[in-house]
Amino acid sequence: MAKIKITQVKSGIDRPERQKLTLKALGLTKMHASVEVEATPQVLGMVTKVNHLVKVEQVNG
Repeated sequence: MAKIKITQVKSGIDRPERQKLTLKALGLTKMHASVEVEATPQVLGMVTKVNHLVKVEQVNG
């Protein structure tokens, strides 16, 4: 399975609670924090819901 790197680029402050919980579920707690995760359908769905708050990059390797 491919890996993706997700970086939070906008704050979760003043966002709906559902989006805050989605960021937390992805492992993002601070601005400019990054996590590398497997690109499963569940993770890609979460990224879609908060795509205006994060930046996604493909990880080679």
